[in-house]
Formats: sequence, structure tokens, C-alpha cells
Amino acid sequence: MLQMILTLLGGLALFLFGMQAMADGLQKAAGDRMRRILEILTGIPVVGVVVGAFVTAIIQSSSATTVMVVGFVNDGLMTLKQAVGVIMGANIGTTITAQIIAFKISQFIFPIIALGFAINFLGKSKAAKYSGQILLGFGILFLGLDVMSETMMPLRENESFFALMQNFGDHPLLGLLAGLVATAVMQSSSATTGILIALASSNLVTLEAALPVLLGSNIGTCITAVLASIGTSLTAKRAALSHVLFNTIGSLFFMAILNQYAYVVEMLGGDIPRQVANAHTLFNVINTLVFLPLINQFVGLVVKLAPGREAITVKGPVYLDKRMLNTPAIALSLATKELVRTAHLAHQMVMEAMDSFFNQDAKKAEWVYENEELIDELAEQITAYLVQISQTEMPPSLSKKHTGLLHSVTDIERIADHAENIAEMAMARIEENLPFSDLALKEISALSQLVSETYLQAISTLQHDSVEEAKKTLALEKRIDSLEKELRRNHISRLNTGKCFPGSGVVYLDIMSNLERIGDHSNNIGQTVLGEH
Repeated sequence: MLQMILTLLGGLALFLFGMQAMADGLQKAAGDRMRRILEILTGIPVVGVVVGAFVTAIIQSSSATTVMVVGFVNDGLMTLKQAVGVIMGANIGTTITAQIIAFKISQFIFPIIALGFAINFLGKSKAAKYSGQILLGFGILFLGLDVMSETMMPLRENESFFALMQNFGDHPLLGLLAGLVATAVMQSSSATTGILIALASSNLVTLEAALPVLLGSNIGTCITAVLASIGTSLTAKRAALSHVLFNTIGSLFFMAILNQYAYVVEMLGGDIPRQVANAHTLFNVINTLVFLPLINQFVGLVVKLAPGREAITVKGPVYLDKRMLNTPAIALSLATKELVRTAHLAHQMVMEAMDSFFNQDAKKAEWVYENEELIDELAEQITAYLVQISQTEMPPSLSKKHTGLLHSVTDIERIADHAENIAEMAMARIEENLPFSDLALKEISALSQLVSETYLQAISTLQHDSVEEAKKTLALEKRIDSLEKELRRNHISRLNTGKCFPGSGVVYLDIMSNLERIGDHSNNIGQTVLGEH
């Protein structure tokens, strides 16, 4: 018995390893393109379903698709409604795995493995190696399935095992729970389905016993999305919840009509392994067809179950329109709007970094880190847009404005970098539990408020292209320099008298320096508008 269990576990390991290897090869070969497809082609729910099914069929993992979707929602690249459509499609796409493994190809397993290994080992290009990995994984998957089927053959004579399988048919809720737990542990509904098909191939399970386990696996597979949503935004958590609700409601409905479900599957024909695969596909297709027309109501239900409001940062440029490139005046106006939007985001980063320091809030520091990458991306795209504008003829006044905008992009990107530096100082205070006197905190707050006022004035200067506002920016920046020097002298005096903890002193000076540099960049923006930069 022990030998049987160990062999069965070995077969399962081969099956899971082969499935993972095949999925990895497919994702390496097409993963980036699949991610791009997910980002672009999911605006309409029906299209989202088709794209979700297609991507999942290609990468052979609904879990991978769902994790990508949760990530896209968290990053603001996808709305909750779009996510629901893709998740529905992913459930359909994952049934392709079951359909494939229902085929009987025992006599071809080792030639497939040998061919896959040869292509992967001897292939020179990445494409060849990925193709070999896919084929190798495919062969190992079937080898594991074959090992499990062969190992379980003797169980046909075991009355206890037959009784257990019979229980799943007589007590469907028990089968549902078994499928749920098994899939949650393995984090793969395809693995559970593969085991069911292996059991069916050895005549160890009836369709009536397999169906509840199959439905349970559809609930259990949601654990991956739930785990991926931990620590993400509210909308990302809603995306994970929608996956749980969609599969759970559908599974419970099919449990209520289990006899009719079995009857329809039997009518489709095929042996028991094929019927298990067909049942998996039928469930997910029907579930999607029922929910898709009600997607707005379903999304509303998800929002009610996970209440709250959350501001979502729009990723990527909002105003840049390439159709306007032949009209430089309009294109520069759009670039200015995008730059002002980016500047406000950088200002929010500075404020969040300072809040992180004052309130010792690590989450705010993490938010700053995440958005610094967004600023870099926006700066890169604005710069590229401005470079494209420069390829058209412009009068001197527009050419001067164009040059100023290019300089301002760099200044705003640097301000975001300083916000990130301040967030790092905030984390140093939190992690090292550094003490700060009320006076030191008051001084930092005073400088921070003045810097915020100056930077907002600089943004307004940029937005309105106003000489008067530019002069106000420069005047405020001089006040920053004066205050920073005064506070630095006060700090050195406290250091000399031993009133300041050295570690805290380093953080204090670092924050002062970064705030002063933000003032300098604000000054640069003002000078650009004045034509002095």
C-alpha cells in the first residue's frame, strides 16, 4: 500500500511538473504579448471573455491569467467590469487542459518527451528552446497521468476505495468539499481534473461521483486570486471576490441540478474521461453565458459586498494625442496638460512621503515607491511626444515653449525622485525607531509646507505660462533657501550641545536637503517660463 501511495504521489508530481513546464514554456514564448492583449482588448465584456479564454488557452493556466488580471486592476490598467469579463473567459480557457489530457496517447509519451528534450537541449534560438520546453512538459504531463492511472488500477479490487468514490456520488457535498480542498492545496483546478480523468481511465470513478468534485475544484481554484489580492487595492480585492462569487454561485447552482447536469453530459457521448472533460467545459461555458448579460448587476453586487471608495490613479498618459502632432500649438497644449497632471502626482508623492515620516506610516512610503515608477513612465512618454512634435516646423514662440517643457519634464521627474528619497528616510525612522524632538518635527513641517506652496505655485506657473506666477515661484524659493539655512544652523547647534541623536540627525539633514532640492526644481520651472533656463 505504501509503495502504491508513493508511486501515486510520484505520478502526481510528474503531472504537476509537466503542466508547469508546459505553462512556463508557453508563457515565455507568448507571455508578454498575452499581457499586452489583456491590457488593450478588454474594453467590451464579450471581448474580455474571448480574450480571457484565448490567453488562458495559450498559457494553460487560469490562475496565471487571474493573477495578471488582479495585478492590472491594482495598477489601474483595467476596471472591475473588464476584470470580471476576463475572469469568465479564463474559466473557459482552462478547460482546454482537461480536453487535451482526456486523449489516450500512452504509446506516444516517450517519443514526445525525447523530441521535446532534443529540441530544448539542441535548440539555438529562444523560440526553439521554448518550443522544446512546451513539448517536454506536455510529454511529462501525460507520463504522470499514465503513472497515476496504472498505479490506481489495483484499487478496482479495493472495496474501501470503491465505497469512498461511491460516497462522492451518494453525498455530493462531500465530493464538492473534496474537490475544493484538493484544488486549494494544489492551486490548480487542472490538476484536480487530471486526477479525476486518471481515476476515470482506471474505471475507479463514475460520472455522478466525479461531477461534485469537479464543481468543488472550480471553487478551490479561486484561492490563487485571493492570495494574489492580499495587500492590493480595494478594486483588486473586488476582482478576486468576483472570481470567488462567480465560481461559487455557479457551482452551487449546478449542484442543485446535478442529475440534469449529468444527463446532458452523458448525452454528449464519449467515455468517462471525455465526459469529465466535457462536464468541465460545459459548466464554465454555461456559467459565463448566464452571468455575462448580468455583468453590470454582478459588478454592483461585488461592490456592495466589498464597500468603500478608492481613488484609482490612471496609468499612462491621458492627454497625449498623436493625431494632433501635425498641429504643434495644440500638441504642445496637450503635452502641457499631461505634464501638469504628472506634476500634481509628484506633489502628492511628496506629501505622502512627508505624511509617512510624520505619522510613521510604512504603507504611504510604499505608495510613493510604486508611483515613482509611474512618474518615470509618464516622463518618458511625454518626452517622446515632445520629440515627435519637434519634427514639425514651429514658430520661435512655440519652439521656446517646447524647449521649456522638455526641461520641466526632467525637473518634475527629479522631484519624484526626491519624494522617494524622503520616503526612504521615513522608513529609516520607522525601522530604526529614531527619536525626534517636537522642535525638530516642527521645523521639518515648516519647511515642508513652504516647499509644497512653492511647488504648487510652480505647477500653476507651468499650467498658465504666467510670468507673474513665475516671479512668485522664484520669490518663494528664496524663502526656502533662507529657512533651510536657518534650520541647518539650529540643527548643528543642537548636535554640538548633545541634544540630538546622531541617527536622527542624519535623517533630519537628508530630509532638509531633499526638500531644498524640490525647491530648486520648482525654481527651475519658474525660470523656464521666464525664459531664463
